[in-house]
Amino acid sequence: MLGLKNYSALFAATAFTLPIILSAPTNAQTAAPAAQPERIVPVLLGEAKRGPLPMRIDTIGTVQPVSSVTLRPRVEGQITDVTFADGAVVKAGDVLVRLDQRSIEAQIRQAEATVARTTAQMEQAQRDVVRNEALAANEFASKVNLENSKTQVATFSAQLAADRAALDSLKVQLSYYTIIAPISGRVGVAGIRVGNIAKTGDGSVPFAIINQISPIYVAFSVPQRFLPDIKAALDAPSAKVEATFQGSNTISVGKIAVVDNAIDTSSGTVTVRALFENANETLWPGSLCNVRVTLKVPDNVVSTPREAVQSGPKGSLVFVVTDGRAKVTPVKVGRTVDGQTEIIEGLSGGEKLVTDGQIQLVDGVKVEPKGASTGAQ
Repeated sequence: MLGLKNYSALFAATAFTLPIILSAPTNAQTAAPAAQPERIVPVLLGEAKRGPLPMRIDTIGTVQPVSSVTLRPRVEGQITDVTFADGAVVKAGDVLVRLDQRSIEAQIRQAEATVARTTAQMEQAQRDVVRNEALAANEFASKVNLENSKTQVATFSAQLAADRAALDSLKVQLSYYTIIAPISGRVGVAGIRVGNIAKTGDGSVPFAIINQISPIYVAFSVPQRFLPDIKAALDAPSAKVEATFQGSNTISVGKIAVVDNAIDTSSGTVTVRALFENANETLWPGSLCNVRVTLKVPDNVVSTPREAVQSGPKGSLVFVVTDGRAKVTPVKVGRTVDGQTEIIEGLSGGEKLVTDGQIQLVDGVKVEPKGASTGAQ
């Protein structure tokens, strides 16, 4: 039987040698680690293309009539006839309203009588001149009588001119009693009806308002930086304006017609008016519509799907796929139209680009297409 001292010595020896035994390397631990397979990132691909890319501006416009006329009475009188229906289409020259013109017609007859009387007096004075000339030539009358008769002719001639002018003035006033449409368009609701007394003055009730519907303007504002392109678009055959009445899918196509002669300093914008034929009256005065202005269509532009362009610390970049690997390529971008982003510098067209999955990519990583690109083509 071992003594206590012998157990202590045995325990000390065991405790000292055990770590050495456990830390001894095995055959598995001394073998070289197995090589890891290269990571492949699944991505969606798109393509950089070279071709036409429109330069557009999208904004909101207001429909305005090319011409609008407020019909107001120029003379006072009772309305005897209203010939148009509310909201009807009228043509220039159509009779719209008639006023009681019996009083002005009586004045015209009186003026015509005055002209006739003065004409007769002048004819008598002319006969006197002829007679006095014959008498003066034979010395049967003095030259004073001849001169007086000539003066009478001149006096009646001037009086006749004044009487005829007064008659013409009354005839002009007579035209005010028949109100005709000065333009073609759609008339509004009649302001006063048959039997009412038309009053003159700016505060008077108008007969009606005529708005020219076809053609028609759409007015909109654009930032002043687009002014050179807007002015160039006035004569550009590829330039066009598309207006969509809000709440409708019908697109009306027109052209830029007028650029305002000054820039609004408070907003830094310029007002532009586009002209539309509007034969079917899709556009209505005073309404809002969505406006798309195509200023020009450059035909040699490199563009990529919008999803391919990423933002980096030094600007925009894309991942170009070559030989199955994604390479970071810095680019300079321009406008974006219909899901396509213009590439000003960095690509030449035809490159395969990553459009989805960029978050997992680093420069040079191997990629594998996982389907067709969803970028707008």
